[in-house]
Amino acid sequence: IVLADRYLRAEAALAAGETRSATGFDVHRTMPGDHLMLCGVRIAADFTLEGHSDADVALHALTDAVLGTIGADDIGVHFPPSDSRWRGASSDLFLAHAVELLRARGGELSLLDLTILCERPKIGPFRSQMRERIAAISTISVERVSIKATTTERLGFTGRGEGIAALATATVRLPF
Repeated sequence: IVLADRYLRAEAALAAGETRSATGFDVHRTMPGDHLMLCGVRIAADFTLEGHSDADVALHALTDAVLGTIGADDIGVHFPPSDSRWRGASSDLFLAHAVELLRARGGELSLLDLTILCERPKIGPFRSQMRERIAAISTISVERVSIKATTTERLGFTGRGEGIAALATATVRLPF
């Protein structure tokens, strides 16, 4: 009975797979413009973010977090800035690609957690729309997407409005 119990517990653990978490971090410089993209949402502003693609700092951080859960390098390996195909590209493509790689390994997203560091724009008015957009890109329920925002109390480059930073964590389930 003891041996059978151990065997069944081992089989159940193998079937359940493993939980993995990884982080992603990105920064983009601000420059004059009329809008910026954050979490796949266009936000009117008197500045934009500088980058090779649409410079969506939040989706870039999320992409790196998902890629990290499967040890698949980083966004720059998959979408090199030296490749003109990605000039001005929508960052939705990057996150969707990372999720496709995860699913190809038999994995599923459990949670996407994001913190945006900026003095402006204020994230609160856009939070619901951002969560919905990330959920749609990732094909998960909106309840599995968390977005938080903070300032740096006007300290450092984000405090001076010179850039926006984003820190993301992805938690996934993978089969053994």
